[in-house]
Amino acid sequence: MTHAVARLRASRLARSVKPFLARGGPRGERCAGCRLLPSHCLCALCPSVPTRAGMCLLMADIEPLKPSNTGWLVADVVADTFAFGWTRTEVDPALLALLADAQWQGYVVFPGEFVTPERVLTALLTADTVAALGPPQQAAKRPLFILLDGTWAEARKMFSKSPYLQHLPVLSLQPDQISNYRLRRSKRDDHFCTSEVAALCLALAAEAHAAEVLDAYLDVFTTHYLNAKQQLPVNLDDAAHQRLRALCGPGSDNQA
Repeated sequence: MTHAVARLRASRLARSVKPFLARGGPRGERCAGCRLLPSHCLCALCPSVPTRAGMCLLMADIEPLKPSNTGWLVADVVADTFAFGWTRTEVDPALLALLADAQWQGYVVFPGEFVTPERVLTALLTADTVAALGPPQQAAKRPLFILLDGTWAEARKMFSKSPYLQHLPVLSLQPDQISNYRLRRSKRDDHFCTSEVAALCLALAAEAHAAEVLDAYLDVFTTHYLNAKQQLPVNLDDAAHQRLRALCGPGSDNQA
């Protein structure tokens, strides 16, 4: 697995002064490709869907190391996924170069209630909406969704202490459902995991099929993860697996 999150994870592990032990302790041997126990490996089910949109993950320090991290799933599905570790005092020059790349229109995905109203969008820029913001060519740019991947407290810190994001519009999602994420708990129903946020962004970018695939892939990942935790076998013919296979269909990159 050579996508951006896998490379960031490898880089973070190389800097560690002691081994990172996920829950389960040293017995928890995990697949290098999907981070699950080998008996519940997900690699053969990994889908890939062509998208015009890109994803940029700003990840809190140990987020790439967590087996439950769903930014990894985003990178599995969306080829143009970029991942950077976040610190308050340093910024990766490659991140600044990406944000300045003329092919992309960046959107910081964050709740609008915490942002000045003039920066907030609830839909992507179009030729009509960019008239007051810049040249019409801006609407033809590919959307780049900047996702702050960490706990809610970490995400708020990343948003407020990253001056290189302050010139970008803020995309405030308005989902009509609550999160179905089952691997970590949140006190708020309107908090979504990174993979769910990415799927919502893809849907806004008129990439409905990619959004559905990512949503189905999260469901399958969750099933494998929880079954491994509970020492239960995986049923490859359950509803979650059937849905993913149906969405990917014959001739896709999914090998299920």
